[in-house]
Amino acid sequence: MLDTPDAVLIYIPLMKDLGMNWNEIKNTPNHELKGLLHALHQHSLYHSMDGYTDKQVHEMAKDNPQVRTNYTRYLETKRKYEDMLGMKRVSKLGEFK
Repeated sequence: MLDTPDAVLIYIPLMKDLGMNWNEIKNTPNHELKGLLHALHQHSLYHSMDGYTDKQVHEMAKDNPQVRTNYTRYLETKRKYEDMLGMKRVSKLGEFK
């Protein structure tokens, strides 16, 4: 198991980030473990740039263009889940969408 990607890509994140122990991991079907990992990734993406303004992102992107790509993914993910929850967004003119 030491040389497998499962240890690095599945087991460690489940233990570290979700607090699962080895017995819980062994007793959970593989497709459920992968679902948990996907949900963990989406959650991390959903909150990855909380607190940053467009202006701050613009300034950071001057030195590191990848920041803009990450911010776009963050906004897309937030929009996706807000739409799924039926949350209303405020447009720049103060109207609800």
